[in-house]
Amino acid sequence: MQSVATMNPESTLSTFIASDGDNIAIQDWPLAPGVKLRGVVVLVHGLGEHVGRYDHVARKLNDWGYAVRGYDQYGHGESGGVRGGLPSDNRLLTDLADIVDNTRSRMDRLTPLILVGHSMGGLVAGQFVARALRPVQGLVMSSPALDPGLSGFQKFLLQVLPKMAPNLRVANALAVDKISHDLSVVQAYKTDGLVHDRISARLALMIARDGAATIAAASDWTVPTLLIYAGQDKLVNPAGSRAFAAAAPKSVVTSQCFESLYHEIFNEARAEPVFEALKTWLHARF
Repeated sequence: MQSVATMNPESTLSTFIASDGDNIAIQDWPLAPGVKLRGVVVLVHGLGEHVGRYDHVARKLNDWGYAVRGYDQYGHGESGGVRGGLPSDNRLLTDLADIVDNTRSRMDRLTPLILVGHSMGGLVAGQFVARALRPVQGLVMSSPALDPGLSGFQKFLLQVLPKMAPNLRVANALAVDKISHDLSVVQAYKTDGLVHDRISARLALMIARDGAATIAAASDWTVPTLLIYAGQDKLVNPAGSRAFAAAAPKSVVTSQCFESLYHEIFNEARAEPVFEALKTWLHARF
């Protein structure tokens, strides 16, 4: 007998025109015919990567009854923009608002919409909720970049460079070999032509500033949220997630640290407990 996963339709690619005219690449993973819709998930990827790397995550969500839409953020993947650049401080939030508006226009108004963001995408989704830019029914932050773990010298540079050269782009210095214990995941990342290693001074400042702002907003959190993060994260400091979890209302925010995992918890060699935590949280609410 075929599994539900093998019966899912192929994902579709399309282009969305952002408010400033730039192209945003969108990928949709619809449900198979006859599967009851629980909600719609919008995926927000991390720094330097693209949403195509989340195909297996989208397929899992499909299996559980969630239609999925993802997009490549500005300057990433197949979307327009300078690789790793950021033309304005709030550009990534504006794009997410546009995507949410467009997605809402295609779905029943009573259907829940849930944001699922990883790393920088978790930060963007978190700030989106913190600023209440659009109503959403749920948020999942996976290893969010709430604390980039900057050295003293890097903090000094962020005080100077964004003012002098906000568009200066440098290598992002991500510890690629530490994204996952699964060596095939690491190799695929290194050879992926849509992955890049650029980051501008303005984008780096945005990550540092908005991460702190998201933690500061935790005590007033009202949107049901699942925070899942890696205890052995070498790309962002897990202390940021711990600080958010400690400050947030326990009735609103569910948090779980996977102590032995690296940054990309959905791409780990033993990711089953991560997916089970996600499924349990989603099903309890939607």
